Amino acid sequence: MHLKTTIFSFLFLSLIIINNKNGKDSMACPPTSLSLSLDSTLQPCLLAPSAPSTTLAGTTTSLPPEKRQSSILRSLLGRFSSSSATHPTASSRTDAPEQPDAVINDEAVQVLRDFRVIVELDRGGVLEIRPVEPGDLDATGTLLADTFSESRLVPVRYAHLIAFLVKQYLEERRALEPHVAVLVGFYKESDAEGPAQLAGTAEISFDARGANAVPPTPHAPPDCPYICNMAVRKSLRRRRIGWHLLEACEELITRMKAKRQVYLHCRVVDKGPVDMYRKAGYEVLKTDSFFIWLSLQRRKHLMCKRLPPASDDAVNETSA
Repeated sequence: MHLKTTIFSFLFLSLIIINNKNGKDSMACPPTSLSLSLDSTLQPCLLAPSAPSTTLAGTTTSLPPEKRQSSILRSLLGRFSSSSATHPTASSRTDAPEQPDAVINDEAVQVLRDFRVIVELDRGGVLEIRPVEPGDLDATGTLLADTFSESRLVPVRYAHLIAFLVKQYLEERRALEPHVAVLVGFYKESDAEGPAQLAGTAEISFDARGANAVPPTPHAPPDCPYICNMAVRKSLRRRRIGWHLLEACEELITRMKAKRQVYLHCRVVDKGPVDMYRKAGYEVLKTDSFFIWLSLQRRKHLMCKRLPPASDDAVNETSA
């Protein structure tokens, strides 16, 4: 049984790679790092074989392409609904019991609402980082879906399904504020006219109420801040936008007075991002075993950093 599972996994992975090479819109450059909690929700459905149809003679045949795509969509929606069912919606979250370390209060709501970071980039231009707004969801969902598809070798014909599901995911995560924050960064050239363009995004869960229902492995403590779903627009990479997004996440965690132990995941193969996180002070705590390949996922590091205390906390500790 284990041998059959292994053979099937490698054969199916080969088919996916072949599909991508034959696709007209397949990515020409290697996939970039994406600290995604979405992959543990989406990946199993995308890699599952399509449901067969059984004839009277007992033989099975593959579904036609249009029915196969519909079957995958139903599978994705079913899995997504079940994975997010443990999270309260915006209308029901006030009735749910509070976790001991939950950060929800009027002050936290106001801190999140007022959060803004403006950075002048070394290569020119200005980056503004703030919490996502309803009008940003379409563009943010598309950016995350494109980056997910690129880094997970998802066939391009499923791109619109991924985008639909990611947007629904973002809406549900936003409903959990202030236990969760989705940050977006907008970039504008120094002398450019017109609106700024979405450059990147990152997500933070501050406590157990905001923790993802289907967390990636190795598991991070659900009651500690966790940074995930960080993505930068392909045309704007190598401008340190990811670095500034990471710094903004840490700044918001400090302002929200959450626990100072911060966790994130990074794929083992992404040496550049791993080096960036190490430079920022993160250390590898655990790494996926090689058996994670049987589920057609890349091995990931669980990394951690202890943030310094806020300035007012430092003053209180010194006076004590």
